Amino acid sequence: MSFDTIIRGGTVVTAADIFQADIAIRNGRIEMLGTNLSDAEEIIDASGLLVMPGGIDSHVHLAQPAGVGIVPADDFESGTRSAAIGGNTTVMPFCLQQKGQSLREALTDYSAKARGASST
Repeated sequence: MSFDTIIRGGTVVTAADIFQADIAIRNGRIEMLGTNLSDAEEIIDASGLLVMPGGIDSHVHLAQPAGVGIVPADDFESGTRSAAIGGNTTVMPFCLQQKGQSLREALTDYSAKARGASST
């Protein structure tokens, strides 16, 4: 059985357990956990490292209008890149609704701003 990637020898951390294992990945999905898995295009040595799911940051402010002359620290590209470097694989930006703006309009505008601008 051939895999795209095997992450070998790491300490796997889940919500329920901590254990030593290899992780086999095919087509971007975890296909198998085991020991001494072989036959992959790429082998990543995770010996001595923790291997765990990415974090979720449920409160971020990205590319958010905050008033005249106020520039947000992060746009979607820099904010999502920073999140990934810090181990977060999901961010949930706060959508700021301007006075007099409908919620639907705010979400439509903010979604358009984010589309294609995030680091993947």
